[in-house]
Amino acid sequence: MRTKSDRIRQAVSFELLGLALVTPLGSWVYGFPLFDIGAISVISSLVATCWNYTFNFGFDHAMKRWRGTTAKTLPLRVLHATAFELGLVLILLPIFSWWLGLGYVESFVVQMTFAMFYLVYTFAFTWGYERVFPDPDTQTQTGQTVQA
Repeated sequence: MRTKSDRIRQAVSFELLGLALVTPLGSWVYGFPLFDIGAISVISSLVATCWNYTFNFGFDHAMKRWRGTTAKTLPLRVLHATAFELGLVLILLPIFSWWLGLGYVESFVVQMTFAMFYLVYTFAFTWGYERVFPDPDTQTQTGQTVQA
């Protein structure tokens, strides 16, 4: 399993890159001022960073208990990304509604676009991160990475 410092590096790098991508895109797509989208993005990022650490810690422990390893197959990667985003949507819905001055339905629509972006981004980032910084559980005794 990953160390605490590795999880922190993963969460922080994920959020910084995500902010750099989603803020200008969200402002452009929805026409909200860059400040408003930037602020809600930073708020979301702070919440998501905490959720990222908590969710991945729990997910890896569940994987280790259930499968004996934290190596992810393609279906497990899809489950991981989807469950993460669903939890985050539920946490952030009232915050989006309040900050952007939208009703829950409108807020949900805006948030779903963010969630769709982050669903793809989470999948790609996590896969790339695991290629650059392999999980020790996916290493064989010879140092070869197990391809899952």
